[in-house]
Amino acid sequence: MVLPIYQIDAFTRDVFKGNYAAVVLLETFLPASSMQAIATENNLSETAFVAPNANDGFDIRWFSPMTEIAFCGHATLASAFVLFKRFPERKTIDFHADAVGPFAVRRGPESMIEMDFPQRDVEPVSEMPEEIARGLSIRPKEVLVSKQAFIAVYQSEEEVRAVVPDLALIAQLAPRDVVVTAPGNNHDFVSRYFWPASGGDEDPVTGSIHTVLTPLWARRLGKTKLLALQASRRSGELHCELRADRVCISGHAVQYLEGAIEVPDA
Repeated sequence: MVLPIYQIDAFTRDVFKGNYAAVVLLETFLPASSMQAIATENNLSETAFVAPNANDGFDIRWFSPMTEIAFCGHATLASAFVLFKRFPERKTIDFHADAVGPFAVRRGPESMIEMDFPQRDVEPVSEMPEEIARGLSIRPKEVLVSKQAFIAVYQSEEEVRAVVPDLALIAQLAPRDVVVTAPGNNHDFVSRYFWPASGGDEDPVTGSIHTVLTPLWARRLGKTKLLALQASRRSGELHCELRADRVCISGHAVQYLEGAIEVPDA
């Protein structure tokens, strides 16, 4: 079986920056074991599998090299980039994912792609987990928790950039990952994302966690439109807006590769 595949750098205008994702276009989903094998072979942050559905939209699933992921923003951006190229007449693409439900992705201003997600909340933790207290080289001033990750809040961008994680300790927090975040110098807020239990060491740019970080920083900064920087080695910029109970995350993307893969018939 021959399948089309694309590799896209998301949340960037430049190849070799942002977060890389593979996009595999299907007629129907393959068995989960086959999709996991493809994602492991690709060895990228995520591989998105996209298949048309009966509602003139697309179902989407995401796999890291290790496991299926419930929600991935940058691979959704990459998938929309590919579909908008294939269907230039479309202004909106409707996706569905089991963990997210239905959501729309639109062509935005300045060649950006805008994703409309439900916002996700955080709660304070009564006591800082030992894996965070000992697993981050700089002690955060505050720790919150969401369904996806623990959020370690710092005073400054410099602290976020300087944090060195003990990945073995952080992996013990599975299934949750760890985000470090602070107000930014030239952006409203900055973050880094460590996910050793789910996909790798440090994720270059994580769209999904910004459905948590956007309402958090919107409340603290008193504004609904925010410019965010994920301060990884590759780095990426996200335009975020809080709209009632939704979070709109916009960014650029650029294609690195287009080709085909040959895999055994399902």
